[in-house]
Amino acid sequence: MATAACGSGKSASTSATTATPGSGGGSTGTSATTTVKVGVMTDSTGAAASGFQGTESGIKAGIGVAATKGLKIQYVMADTQSTPAGALAAAQKLVEQDHVFAILEVSSDFYGAAQYLFQQHIPVIGGGFDGPEWSTGALSNLFDVAGSVDYSGVSTTIGAFMKSQGVTKIGVVGYGVSATAREAAAGAAQSASTAGISIAYQNLNFPFGSTDVQPLAIAMKAAGVDGVYVPVVPSTSFALYAALLALGAKPKVFLSPTGYGGDLLQSPAGVQAAQGIDFETTAATVDLNTPGTKQFQAALKSYANVTTIPTFSEYEAYLAVAGLTSGLLKGGASPTTSSFMTALREVTDFDGFGLYGTHTLDFSQFGNVAGSVGPGDCMYVAKLSGSTFTTISGAGPICGTRIPGLKAST
Repeated sequence: MATAACGSGKSASTSATTATPGSGGGSTGTSATTTVKVGVMTDSTGAAASGFQGTESGIKAGIGVAATKGLKIQYVMADTQSTPAGALAAAQKLVEQDHVFAILEVSSDFYGAAQYLFQQHIPVIGGGFDGPEWSTGALSNLFDVAGSVDYSGVSTTIGAFMKSQGVTKIGVVGYGVSATAREAAAGAAQSASTAGISIAYQNLNFPFGSTDVQPLAIAMKAAGVDGVYVPVVPSTSFALYAALLALGAKPKVFLSPTGYGGDLLQSPAGVQAAQGIDFETTAATVDLNTPGTKQFQAALKSYANVTTIPTFSEYEAYLAVAGLTSGLLKGGASPTTSSFMTALREVTDFDGFGLYGTHTLDFSQFGNVAGSVGPGDCMYVAKLSGSTFTTISGAGPICGTRIPGLKAST
């Protein structure tokens, strides 16, 4: 396991947009040779760590791309220890000791620090998958690079995908301590229901990170579940999939929003356990070979020495740097924290360094994506076969629409 550490990414040799770190009402800009210093909050240790080991590599790759655009960015890592209290402690250190200008967030427990960073007037750019604070607009310093996801909302996307794969009965699992996991699971069930799929099993109070999944597998088999949606960390989802297979209950779809990519491929046991699992991403999967994915992989290789398929946390970290870059470029030289946030809120066509293609997102909107999908209510789905992830036909991406008035019932 990685512990909290400091480091600096690649930087451009040309002049750069810069800002002096600060808190309160903003910071005072300095000369164009000062480096922008940001903090990176992630779950390096603890129950959620299995899904976040690639965060720093994604940050390095994003900083490398930002350098080609004339920006110099320095970063400091901070470990949340996979707890809300740990997230708050990490944020306090980054602000009060490291004096960062902004926070890049890739954590399942960021919500523990959200109010503090709002009070300190620190911009936060991240995936927004830890809690509902990202989508309400109450905390105006938060910028969700996944599309300001309202997990209480329901879109047709997941139901449409399940239906296309022949699913007739869905089972979902969410963590009791995670509002987003509960709502994502419940919303997926309701999305499936609107597509004519029966909700056969639902557990929204599973212990965080647990692998004691045998009772779930037995209940799913008894209920005749043939489609599963699990917005949980890979250790839980892989254990559940293995338990279902051991019972002879192989589902037509076993959809996991985490686990896609290189982390999995480095583990022979993990590869074996994940054969046949369907992995969801909100950005383009690399086998599609889009300009955005080619740039992403090249940056990972050049700046982080990563040559495997990107992981969930590498995607999220890279997108966070892309969001930071958009705000810095739009805001001009010597931004304050206030002017940076104003500039980034005016970005209405964010494409995530090209990873979103034509399905761009609008930072001026809050809660404009429903459920656990990405910009445009779209998602990509790839299945693992051998050591290869292949995007499923019709799911590169598959898009839907928000269902007016329908809320995830938890």
